[in-house]
Amino acid sequence: MNILIYGINFYPELTGTGKYTGEMAEWLAARGHLVDVITALPYYPQWKIYESYKIKRWHKETINGVNVYRVPLYVPENVNGKTRILHEISFNLNSLVYWIPKFFRKYDVVIGICPPMQMGLWPYIYKTTRKKPFVFHIQDLQVDAAKNLGLIKNKKLLNLLEKIEKFFLRKATIVSTISEGMKRNIRGKGVKGDNIFLVPNWVDTDFIKPLPKEQSLKKEFGFKDDDKIILYSGNIGEKQGLEIVINVAEHIKSKRNIHFVFVGEGAAKSRLISMATEKELETIKFFPLQPYEKLPDLLAMADLHLVLQKRSASDLVMPSKLTGILSAGGVAIVTAEEGSTLYDVIENNKIGIVVKPENEEALLVSIQNNIDTDLKETKKNARSYAENFLNKDNILKKFEELLFNTSGNVLGRDGREKLGRDKSDKAALK
Repeated sequence: MNILIYGINFYPELTGTGKYTGEMAEWLAARGHLVDVITALPYYPQWKIYESYKIKRWHKETINGVNVYRVPLYVPENVNGKTRILHEISFNLNSLVYWIPKFFRKYDVVIGICPPMQMGLWPYIYKTTRKKPFVFHIQDLQVDAAKNLGLIKNKKLLNLLEKIEKFFLRKATIVSTISEGMKRNIRGKGVKGDNIFLVPNWVDTDFIKPLPKEQSLKKEFGFKDDDKIILYSGNIGEKQGLEIVINVAEHIKSKRNIHFVFVGEGAAKSRLISMATEKELETIKFFPLQPYEKLPDLLAMADLHLVLQKRSASDLVMPSKLTGILSAGGVAIVTAEEGSTLYDVIENNKIGIVVKPENEEALLVSIQNNIDTDLKETKKNARSYAENFLNKDNILKKFEELLFNTSGNVLGRDGREKLGRDKSDKAALK
C-alpha cells in the first residue's frame, strides 16, 4: 500500500503521540509499504524546537525507510488554550506546502493523527477529491480534555471546536482509538459504532522487559542500594495534576531513604521544581528525559511508579507511560475513577494499584502501604498482561489488516507474515 500519515508529532520525539506515530510509520515501512509522513519540526515535550532542527525549515528526510516531510510552526513559550490553537493552526497552514503536491499523488489510505483535531482537515479533503479512505486515529479527545481541564473557557469557542471535531469524526471513513472509554465517547459524538475500531497503544515487549536493580540507572542517578524510588517518567504537563506528589513528599520527608524522582520535560516542570525548592524537599529529584535505549534501565530503578491524571481527564486519555511500566514488570500506582476503562483494566487484571484522582491522602496511604511490600504477584501479572495484550507486532498487524480492508487491498492467499520489498510483494499491494 501507499500510505500518507499526517500528524504534528513524530520521531525523534520520545513521549506521547510522536513516539507511537513514529513507531507505526517505521513498522509499516518495514513491512514493505510506501509510507510518507507530513509532520512538524520536533518540539515536544520541551515545547522548544530541537537544537538540531532549529535552522531548518521545510525539508524532507528519510528515517528508517519512512519519507518524512518536515514543516516549521509556531511554538509558544507560554502554553495555554489560545497559544496552543495558534500553534496548531500554524502547522496546519504551513503544511499546505506539502499537501498541494500530495493531492496529485495516489495513496491507498490517508491517516490523520489526533490531537490536534485539525489533523482531519487535509485528509478529509484528500478523501473527498481523490475518493480514497481517510482513517482518523485518536490518541486524545483534545476538545473534551481542554473543556474539562479548563484550558479553554470561552463557551462560543468551545462550541465551535466541538462542531469541527464532530465533523471530522463523522466524515472519516473509519475512526480508530486507544481505549474502550474513548470509543464510547466517540460514539456519543455521532460516529456509528461499526466505524470505530480499537487500536491500543503498544509496547516492544522484547526490548522493555524486567531487569534487576543492578542493571538500572539507580547508581548512575546517585542513589544508594537501600534507597526506595518512586518514579514519575514522561510528560510533566498540566493534566497529570503532579502538584499532589510534592505535597505527599512533604508528608514523608522525614523518611530519607524514600525518594520521588521525576524524569522528563513538560509545561509544568519549572513550576514543580519551584514548589519543591520552596518546601526544601531534598527527597524530590528532577532529571531530563532519557534516551529511548535507556528506558528499560530507567524503569527498572523504581520500587513504585506513578501514573497520575486529574479527575477531569478520566477516560479521555489512556496513559501511554503505563504500557512500558507493565512490560518492565513494574508496579504502578494509577489514579482512575471507578467505572473508567483504566480502572477496570487495572482492577480486573490485578496489574497495579488504583487510587482516586486528586486525592492526596489516598496517594499517601497507598505509597506507605506498598513501598516495603512484596509485590511479586502484581509484577508478574503486569508483565503477562503486556505480553498478551500490548505486544507491538500483534497490535500493528491488526492495524495493518484494518488498513488493507479499508483501502480495498488484500494481503494475498498465502497469508504471509511479512511483506517483502520484492516484485511479487509489490504486485500484491497494487
